[in-house]
Amino acid sequence: MKIALAQQNYHIGNFQSNKTKIIAAIERAKSENVDLIVFPELAVCGYPPLDFLEIHDFVEKCESSIIEIAQVCKGIAAVLGAPRVNPEVEGKYLYNSAYLLFDGDIQGISDKTLLPNYDVFDEYRYFEPNRRFEVLQYKGKKIALTICEDLWDVEDDLMYVRWPMDELIKQNPDLIINIAASPFSENHALKRKKVLQHNALKYDLPIIYVNHIGAQTELVFDGGSMVMNRQGKLLCELNYFEEDFRIVEFDWINTAKSIPIEADEKMFVENGIERIHKALILGIRDYFSKQGFSKAILGLSGGVDSALVYTLAAEALGPKNVLGVLMPSPYSSEHSITDSLKLAENIQAQTLKLPIDENFFSVKNTLAESFQGLKEDVTEENIQSRLRGLLLMALSNKFGYILLNTSNKSELAVGYGTLYGDMCGGLSVIGDLYKTRVYELCNYINRYRELIPEHILTKAPSAELRPDQKDSDSLPDYDLLDKLLYAYIEQQKGPESLMNMGFDEILVHRVLRMVNSNEYKRFQTAPILRISTKAFGMGRRMPIVGKYF
Repeated sequence: MKIALAQQNYHIGNFQSNKTKIIAAIERAKSENVDLIVFPELAVCGYPPLDFLEIHDFVEKCESSIIEIAQVCKGIAAVLGAPRVNPEVEGKYLYNSAYLLFDGDIQGISDKTLLPNYDVFDEYRYFEPNRRFEVLQYKGKKIALTICEDLWDVEDDLMYVRWPMDELIKQNPDLIINIAASPFSENHALKRKKVLQHNALKYDLPIIYVNHIGAQTELVFDGGSMVMNRQGKLLCELNYFEEDFRIVEFDWINTAKSIPIEADEKMFVENGIERIHKALILGIRDYFSKQGFSKAILGLSGGVDSALVYTLAAEALGPKNVLGVLMPSPYSSEHSITDSLKLAENIQAQTLKLPIDENFFSVKNTLAESFQGLKEDVTEENIQSRLRGLLLMALSNKFGYILLNTSNKSELAVGYGTLYGDMCGGLSVIGDLYKTRVYELCNYINRYRELIPEHILTKAPSAELRPDQKDSDSLPDYDLLDKLLYAYIEQQKGPESLMNMGFDEILVHRVLRMVNSNEYKRFQTAPILRISTKAFGMGRRMPIVGKYF
């Protein structure tokens, strides 16, 4: 039996586009005499559809798409993910389902059992968990058809009671097929392989795994679909961060030469920044293309954060589609201009210079009577930042640009940014990248030739909102700060645990107060491309008015 893996990039709710992709892959598989083609979880509607699932018309379009695609499945079978209306009165309205289509009709359905409600997932909001376990049969093979988390039985934080494969194995299946929507984080692909390896060994069965690729707002799906034999050996792996199509023979699965997973582990650790680079490029590109936009704008400060976002945007969208705006204030250094212009020359992107000196003094004069007798402070600093935000949004409105936010995760964590100023934007490109990783990614981009000028990478970080200002005036050293933030945010360590790890008590309380008191700012920030296991936004939900300690 010939089986095709179809790893595709879908657009949530764009049924015509998704159907066209799916049907084209089926026709290609037919032309190559494939018996069964496998698509990802919720492929028909895209993942995650969120509250679209509460709109009846949306669900009806999913159903009609399944019927239309089934008509193409003549002489070939397809496994395809889509929501399914729960026929029972009790329970949630929908199941998250995998359909087996053949001979122009629906020949079988498997529903998802283990519904995730951690991190970015909230499937219990929409779906009823499966409680019936049946293998599906096709061409003399018994298929244990599972959906994503249904195989994640080695996760310490997933406290499920009943494992689907423990039930399905009783029916002596020949093969596990797992269709998934597993988003990217830096080392998640290696973790997936180990989970699949664990299942192959545990149940003594080969596994075919098919994942999404593409970005859906914050979430980036990296692909990496694969085939594993019953000994847990990786036989083939589809490309990461791009659509791919691969055909395997069922009889070949247990005879083919394998790819050692252990050898991959060292490579994955070493190549983490490369994967982050690819994820951010894909995230930018899909955010624009799926919304029908092509041009980006951002403020160029001469600092490392805006330089990185400018360079990434130029790579993702093309240099001619990216405008960097220089907005010097009375406190801007000369090198903030020259460094920015050198960067623009290196990447061949567009620039515009709009000084804000006169605007700044005008606003100060307007407020002079109200502020009489008061010293200048962060208020005047923020006026400069908000003037820049005003100009950027005006250009965005007039010319149809999407404004890219340039705040990094360290700044967002501690509130080192101006609401309605430098926190403006339609997309936060590096908001899940700590400052130390920002430098690491810049050095990766410069690996072959200097795109980001060396002076940008070596000068002390500064917002340049007052004379001789440095980030270190307000924040701990980034090397120390990022380690503490990572332990608190990603590893979810409390203050006592942090101090037991060796962090100074005064520093812990200072930083955690900054993180917790600035939740209101993050609540209003742009969508952040997710590259970690705990990104701000949909994956980290904190009360704005909460008091933790």
